Amino acid sequence: MKKLSIIVPCYNEQETVELFIREMEKVETEMPLKFEYIFINDGSSDETLRVLKNAASLKENINFISFSRNFGKEAAMFAGLKKSSGDYVVIMDADLQHPPVLLKEMYKAVSEEGYDCCAGKRVDRTGEGKIRNFLSHTFYKVMQKMCKMDMSDGCGDFRMMSRQMVDAILELKEYNRYMKGLFSFVGFNTKWLEFHNVER
Repeated sequence: MKKLSIIVPCYNEQETVELFIREMEKVETEMPLKFEYIFINDGSSDETLRVLKNAASLKENINFISFSRNFGKEAAMFAGLKKSSGDYVVIMDADLQHPPVLLKEMYKAVSEEGYDCCAGKRVDRTGEGKIRNFLSHTFYKVMQKMCKMDMSDGCGDFRMMSRQMVDAILELKEYNRYMKGLFSFVGFNTKWLEFHNVER
């Protein structure tokens, strides 16, 4: 059976980790894959590490990496990619803003439809402030024009990738990584799935 590695960066997620695992278990039973969870504790100041240790003691397919301090989501994602061993790899937020139900459609895209990546694209920013919404939209608009890569607003980190694409990303030697840019830079064929944002 092929394996799916699920990378979950966590910063102060003590309230959401167990809920995330429960929701993922529902999807896990419906997919023909062996699931491997890789949580990255990004220097949390709450009880996230304790919750992760407890989860890992209860399920053998749950693993975690714990940073000595907060290095940021970019570093957490890269560490997860390096640790992953799955035939397919997905990056998800612990707060369930990335709908687990989309994993089945993502898997179909990368296993049957000829894509190396299937990514979620938010069609709105429900629950976010007007100023943050405006700044995010402006940032992606400027980036799209400057770098001429697929960097449109709503295109985030939530994506399932083939092992070939993950290995290509790991070969890049950038020191200051911007993962959304690297996902686009490696040039693999991507399918986009639109989804609505939900409040954390």
